[in-house]
Parts: sequence; structure tokens; C-alpha cells
Amino acid sequence: MKIPAHKACEIANLVGGSLVGDPNVLATGINEIHRVEPGDITFTDVSKYLRRALESPASVILINQEVDPPPGKALIYTPFPFRSFNKLLEHFRPSVPVTFPPDRLEYPGVQIGQNVIIGEGTYIEPGCQIGHNTVIGPHCYIGRNTIIYPGVVIGPHTYIGSHVVIQSGCVIGGEAFYYKRTVAGSERLLSKGRVVIGDYVEIGANTTIDRGVTSDTYIGDHTKIDNLVQIGHDTFIGRNCQIAAQVGIAGTCIIEDGVVLWGQVGVPSGIRIGARATVLAKSGVLTSLESGKVYFGFIAKEVKKAWREIASMGRLPRLLRVLDPASANGHPEEKL
Repeated sequence: MKIPAHKACEIANLVGGSLVGDPNVLATGINEIHRVEPGDITFTDVSKYLRRALESPASVILINQEVDPPPGKALIYTPFPFRSFNKLLEHFRPSVPVTFPPDRLEYPGVQIGQNVIIGEGTYIEPGCQIGHNTVIGPHCYIGRNTIIYPGVVIGPHTYIGSHVVIQSGCVIGGEAFYYKRTVAGSERLLSKGRVVIGDYVEIGANTTIDRGVTSDTYIGDHTKIDNLVQIGHDTFIGRNCQIAAQVGIAGTCIIEDGVVLWGQVGVPSGIRIGARATVLAKSGVLTSLESGKVYFGFIAKEVKKAWREIASMGRLPRLLRVLDPASANGHPEEKL
């Protein structure tokens, strides 16, 4: 998420923190640690991410531990970096109300159904069809000839390309599932990023795509997504992918071009799946996968290896009888 350029000392004043390092370092963006770029503000409040934050490209780091600042960076000490980060997000991109008035009532060349709400600053290209009871947030863009079926909810700042199909019940741009656990409960990290959808994408009924926390959740051109799919915040999905029903993809994953995920595949956060890989149904992807291979299994492996392991399980009773002949003759321990 980009912001107007601010000096580190100005950021420190905004959050009420004390600054160590160069006060004139310019901050031009805000991103959580997985997506930082030079000029970004990020935060860390747990020891395991301290080194990663200090060695990241981030220019300004909100921190609650006393360490020396790396060259060219500014550290801002604050008791609760998570809350200070949220404060900055809200400052630079204030939340919009749940209900909002449209700034225009007519969109030339666009077919709009009944009970459609369109937020201020949203632009819809000619040739689009917007179904009944759809809600489109403020500051969105929808490209030419896109079809949005009835009952879709599109969050603020969403970008949708041309010739896209979004079926009923979809929620595009919902809040990220990102919380900080505390003694008192869980605090949500605010979602100020976007969802960006390329051209010729199709999204099935009741699919949900969370917007980025500070960056974009991205769906590439010509990708096809089935019903009941969940895609987490800041995840990148490339071109020409196919994602079948009930797939769950967590946040900050990278799914490269041409990947196929069959039904009920689960992908935890931070995973990369290489281009043209195929993951068969009901597989659990626990490590990153190489390009161009077929995978299967609860801990997804190359499919031939997975099938050999499954087949070997059927041989275990015979192998046990060979190793322990007494068990075949009713050894007492067998009955326990």
C-alpha cells in the first residue's frame, strides 16, 4: 500500500513512538513483513521475526525491542507495534462506512438490476451487467463486458478486469483473517489492501477472496475458480490456473501460472506452487512444490511416490506375518 512520502520522524509523531536511526528516511508505503519493499513501513513484535524485519527492504520498522538500527533504516520504538501499525493504516486509508451513497445514479451502457448499491468513486465500464441485490464498494473499477450475478458483495478499492464472470454469493475483498492473540483476546490487523482480478477470469458461486492487508490479493488473466473456494489475503495466483471446488488457500501464497488444484486441496500460508503443477483432490500441501509435477496425499508428494506408499500399506499384514509367524497362529498378544 502506497502512501504520500513522510519522513521517519513524522511517522514517529503519528504513533507517539521514539525514533532511533535516520529521522529523514522517507516512508512511501506500508506493508506487512511478507510484502515489504524499499520505502515501506513494517512492524515486528515477536522475536522470531526480528531478524527478518531488520534484514528486510523496509525503511521504517515499528519495534518493541531495543536493537541498533541497520544502516539507512529508522526504528520506531512503541509498546505495541501491532496497534501502532493499525493506527497508521487507518490514518492513511480511513475505513469507509458499511453503507454509502452512490456518487452517480447512471452508468451509460451498463445494465444494473434492482437494489444495487454502488459506492462513491467507483467506475464501471460499458457492457457490464450487474445483477440484483449486489453491493459494490467505493473506489472500485470494473472493466468492460464483465458480468456480476445477483447477490455479490465487492469490497472497497477492488479492481476487476474485462470479460470477468462473478457468480452469485461471492464476496470479493472481505477482511483478511489476520489477528494478534493477546491475553484479553484477539486483535484484528486492519485490511487496507486490494483485490486485483485480471481479464477473462471466472469465479464460481459462494467463493470468497480476501483483500490484502497492505498489498494486493491478485488473480491472473484467464484463471478459472470453481464454487466454494477460499483465497486468503495477499495471495498471488498466476495466469491460466484452474482451482476446483472447496479448495482453501491461505494468505501470502504464490500460485504460479498454469497450476491446477483439484477439489478440497488445502494450502497453508506462505506456500509457493510452481508453474503447471497439478495437485490432486483432497491433498494437503505442507511444503512448497516444484513446477510441472503432479502431487497427491495428505502431505502432498509426487503422485507416483504417494501411490507406492499407499499400495505398500496393503502389504503390511503379510509382511508382519513373515516377520512374526507366531502372530499367524493366534499368538496371545494378537488378541490384546
